[in-house]
Amino acid sequence: LLDCNISLRYNKTNSIGLEVEGTNTSGDLGAAVALSYNNRNAFKGSEMLTFKLRGAYEAISGLEGYNNQNYFELSAEGSLRFPTLLLPFLSIEKKKEMKALSQVSLMYNTQDRPEFHRRVLTAAWTYTWNRTNTPRWVHNFDLLSVNYVYMPWISDTFKKNYLDGEDARYSVLRSSYENLFIVKTAYSLTYNSQRNNANGGNYSQSLTQGVQVKAGVELAGNVLYGISNMLHRGKGDNGCYNLFGISYSQYAKFDFDFVRSLLLNDRNAVAIHFGFGLGIPYGNSTILPYEKRYFAGGANSVRGWNVRGLGPGGYKGKDGKVDFVTQTGNLKLDFNVEWRTFLFWKLHGALFVDAGNIWNTRHYAGIDNAVFKFDSFYKQIAVSYGLGIRFDFNYFILRFDGGMKAIDPSVSKGRLHYPITKPNFGRDFTLHFAVGLPF
Repeated sequence: LLDCNISLRYNKTNSIGLEVEGTNTSGDLGAAVALSYNNRNAFKGSEMLTFKLRGAYEAISGLEGYNNQNYFELSAEGSLRFPTLLLPFLSIEKKKEMKALSQVSLMYNTQDRPEFHRRVLTAAWTYTWNRTNTPRWVHNFDLLSVNYVYMPWISDTFKKNYLDGEDARYSVLRSSYENLFIVKTAYSLTYNSQRNNANGGNYSQSLTQGVQVKAGVELAGNVLYGISNMLHRGKGDNGCYNLFGISYSQYAKFDFDFVRSLLLNDRNAVAIHFGFGLGIPYGNSTILPYEKRYFAGGANSVRGWNVRGLGPGGYKGKDGKVDFVTQTGNLKLDFNVEWRTFLFWKLHGALFVDAGNIWNTRHYAGIDNAVFKFDSFYKQIAVSYGLGIRFDFNYFILRFDGGMKAIDPSVSKGRLHYPITKPNFGRDFTLHFAVGLPF
């Protein structure tokens, strides 16, 4: 027998929030303020109606050749979330078996930088659900997602330095500063059996036991391409179909992520991670949109390199410097092993080995040694190792990871291809700060 007392308290239907934040982008200081409004029962059925306004300012220094040295951003967004699946063919009985959300959202963002001005309009209709008898399996379905990017102004200095150069490598960056139109549908499935170590008083997010698997597919531009074909619309000067004067993107993107955590005892655990991603442009596109391309290096990838500092393949930036223009790809491989241990108080430690890289599946002018080939890709896999310190505050984790290069694919052979044999701290070490675990 169980004597149970259940206490219920109504939440407030309406709420207003104010957020103030400070920003630091490579030494450029700024501030942002956001005002939000929530109605938790908009149509008397626990619907969540949200409006948010945000403004940001940043003082940018060190840019030569630009008249204005400031950054302004304004955004407005609204969303309406329903606590059920809004599908006409789904019976009430089936809906009762599920925990589900349906959401429609709309956002407009305007950014004025010294180099360019950008306007972004996004809209989406999404579903999230899981069956109550299988809560570990969570489904996400983007029925329709629209992303429109308009570039009303680009400075002459930026065009000269990055977009209109004779070097063919600028063709990759140029596509990122053109007007963009993406209409996509996406589906992802997540399975999560991980649980935290809660023995005694040492509750920890760092030490876990279980498996997490994520798989997703994203398709863009197919409906528009089919309509353009049916209507026999003529192609533009660039050989692509246009909508509102913009060449819309067409691609297929597949992602898979696997994490296995093994709890050894109350103080130690081992985590293994494997990640794979592939995006294929076709039809109306010859290259993935820049924001859809993969990058390697950083706090959640191969930690011996800075973010976007690795790859693609054996490519090496000019004069050995990180090249944000070309160091992206449309194929990604990641493999990580990490031993995690509880030290004392809120402090945890980690030892890790990372391996991976990114590649292109087709050759682009000016980006050499970057194409994925089955008979040689393994020679271009980068490897790093390192130590980590984490402050586990239960609700969030502050993480410091120091990685050292072990195998460098940007050097094809010789001693520098294997820096692990003669490590150089100034050359091979990279320190990362992040919030949350890497996987």
